[in-house]
Amino acid sequence: MQVYLLAAVLAAFLMLPLPSAFAEQMRQSPLTPHAAPAVKYPRIVLYSTSWCPHCRAAKEYFTRNNIPFINRDVELDSEAMKVLTEKYQSQGVPVIVLGDDAEIMKGFDEKRFEKTVEKLRKK
Repeated sequence: MQVYLLAAVLAAFLMLPLPSAFAEQMRQSPLTPHAAPAVKYPRIVLYSTSWCPHCRAAKEYFTRNNIPFINRDVELDSEAMKVLTEKYQSQGVPVIVLGDDAEIMKGFDEKRFEKTVEKLRKK
């Protein structure tokens, strides 16, 4: 009986709100918001697989540089595989589609990607 009474008292104590004075003294960890991309990028769709090293390099580059992109894994998404093989006539990955099919890149190279984006900006 004493165990149940002790458990009930402990449960009631845990449900009490913290005193506001104590809550104000608790340190908060600072939040550092992600910096918005300094450059406006066109819509980027990356057709990839999980095991492809060039796909991984593209994903890491986009993430590291805060470049928004849509990743479509062609092994998991049969519709993406169909689009890749039929519309873009490719059997390999990565394929990067910029804008509304304005530019199609097969393979990934950072300099070539930046040149392609710059070319789209000038249009």
